[in-house]
Amino acid sequence: MRILAVESSAKSASVAIAEDTRILAEVFLNNGLTHSRTIMPMIESLIKMTGIGLDSIDRIAVAAGPGSFTGLRIGVSAVKGLSFATGIPCCGVSTLEAMAHNMLHVDGLICAVMDARAGQVYNALFRASDGVLTRLTEDRAISSDELLSDIKNEKYVYILGDGAELCYNIFSEKTVGLKLAPGPLILQSARGVALSALDAVHVAAQDLSVRYIRLPQAERERLKRLKETGELKQ
Repeated sequence: MRILAVESSAKSASVAIAEDTRILAEVFLNNGLTHSRTIMPMIESLIKMTGIGLDSIDRIAVAAGPGSFTGLRIGVSAVKGLSFATGIPCCGVSTLEAMAHNMLHVDGLICAVMDARAGQVYNALFRASDGVLTRLTEDRAISSDELLSDIKNEKYVYILGDGAELCYNIFSEKTVGLKLAPGPLILQSARGVALSALDAVHVAAQDLSVRYIRLPQAERERLKRLKETGELKQ
């Protein structure tokens, strides 16, 4: 299966083409430019450089959440547009599961973490063993204290994601087996999206959606105001 994968869930952005588990090409940017300016040119550039046309793509995949609300919407919208235009099936995969694929080569607990702000992190835990990834928790938004209680007794814990350094600085003195993923592997990337997509259920373009986990900040603030004014019933 040949997959075109898109990752735009955080500050970095990447696009990859994979054939089954083999990554044929990837473009990665972490220069602060908005994803609305970079995603489509990255896709066009990758197709041009590889000579692999959309007519030979079997599936288009995207990191559908959790992550930056704006970044996720841009990535999902781009994939929906390509899927509508070409008729190629698409799928959304967990951002956290996709990034966990970066550490398939180790044996131990994989802690994928993103800064969710408001005192929380987006997290999911996985077990890697002999190149196989097993999910241990659902994607969730939890406090750093809750996450620490889940990992502190593990012998080997590998932490990665755009919230990894923040958590590592908090946890390192409390968790003996905690290891920070090496620089090239610490951030989420489209190659992980492609690998996750191999087992994902594909959908029609109109059915692809973002998986926020937590309400956007504007909606949380609106509900808070309604609750304070008594307009929102308990």
